Amino acid sequence: MQQEGIKPDNFTFPIVLKACAVLSALQEGKEIHHHIIRNGFESDVYVCTALVDMYSKCGCVEAACQVFDKTSKRDVVSWSAMISGLAQNGFANEALSIFQQMQLADIKPNAITMVSVLSACAHLADLQQGKWIHDYIIRSGFELDISVETALMDMYAKCGRIELARQLFDKMSKRDVISWNAIIAGYGMHGQGEAVVSLFVQMHQTGVKPDDVTFVGVLSACSHAGLVDKGLQYFHSMSRDYGIVPKMEHYACMVDLLSRAGRLDEARDMIAEMPFEPSPSVWGALLSACRTHGNIELGEYVAGHLFEIEPCNTGNYVLLSNIYADAGKWDEVTKIRIMLKERGLKKSPGCSWVEVNNRAHGFIGGDRSHPQSEEIYTLLEKLGKQMKKAGYLPDTSFVLHDVAEEEKEFAISTHSERLAIAFGILNTAPGTPIQITKNLRVCGDCHTATKFISKILEREITVRDINRFHHFKDGLCSCGDYW
Repeated sequence: MQQEGIKPDNFTFPIVLKACAVLSALQEGKEIHHHIIRNGFESDVYVCTALVDMYSKCGCVEAACQVFDKTSKRDVVSWSAMISGLAQNGFANEALSIFQQMQLADIKPNAITMVSVLSACAHLADLQQGKWIHDYIIRSGFELDISVETALMDMYAKCGRIELARQLFDKMSKRDVISWNAIIAGYGMHGQGEAVVSLFVQMHQTGVKPDDVTFVGVLSACSHAGLVDKGLQYFHSMSRDYGIVPKMEHYACMVDLLSRAGRLDEARDMIAEMPFEPSPSVWGALLSACRTHGNIELGEYVAGHLFEIEPCNTGNYVLLSNIYADAGKWDEVTKIRIMLKERGLKKSPGCSWVEVNNRAHGFIGGDRSHPQSEEIYTLLEKLGKQMKKAGYLPDTSFVLHDVAEEEKEFAISTHSERLAIAFGILNTAPGTPIQITKNLRVCGDCHTATKFISKILEREITVRDINRFHHFKDGLCSCGDYW
């Protein structure tokens, strides 16, 4: 086109930018941007929107924001592109902020806007904001389409309210494979494997053909629920019955499934038989299980692979250090700490958040910076005594330092999730459910302690960790102590 001397216009550039976005061709996209400026189309709303979309899908959010900020005339499509770009790249708070600006500009959102905003709420586990968006959709007479209904369902599931997600699912007049995938994934992250199996059967009966995403949800659910035989059955049926070739994500689920069940040799064999190089997530699943099942030799072997693949991921070093600490090999723990220091790596601290009166309060293990710290620690000490009377025995193996037993007990009693729970108890009425979000996997002792707290105080406590939801009630957890 250029060779023939034909000038591109405001229809040409969006089409070419869309191709760059699909291919994640950032460098080519930047070159097209230069052509746009030279041809005087940098103020065209359609071209600017395509630029925002291209930069966002290439992961260059800062450039997308710069283009958006310079766009003088914005329509619903340009606003939606910016909100979607921020949400897809993990900038959930910023996405919600742009949505608020969009409302102030009196621009009516469309379905793409609402899906992106709900995705941001889901990412933040912000139930109150998600409910407000849901109410806004109803108040504004917004016509619900299948994409918005599915996004609402996904938001409620990721905010800990799987029952509300199910209500929406049951009311849907039409369901596509994406809707089924959302509800299956939702039940999976809540540890309800049997419900996922039932849903998969219903999906088949309604004539909706599962895709590769469906099987990721089903296999993950089987893994978290300990449904090993079911998981193996579904894995083999993928190619046999549905013509779906397993991808890396499916193998990762299967390695996790076998590893959690203690079938470590089978998990290692599956890795060896994979038709492609295993990803860090595959090796990571096996390393995590080596810690759970105390397999030092295999743990060292797996960690060696991970140190080569992703040498800057501190989580792998910490897991191997935990394996050594569990076995009382403190010299090896020290070596790992020295290795981290020499490589300039720092362990990510455990952080937990609890929302009270529409405000999120964050805590780090052992932190005393919160204004209510004295009350929080006093309550935890009181609860500790009540728990021990009820039969609680602290599991100090989760303290990864070679210190006195009394120090270990104090250390585990002030983990971030316990500080958050105590704060929630202090600042809500008796009987009010509490929901905690944690950036790491909840430790085994805190899991046990939370069961005791839920029974002693007659509170429902929900903990969303990096892997899944735990619903504590009357001294029991929804995971059945398998997670």
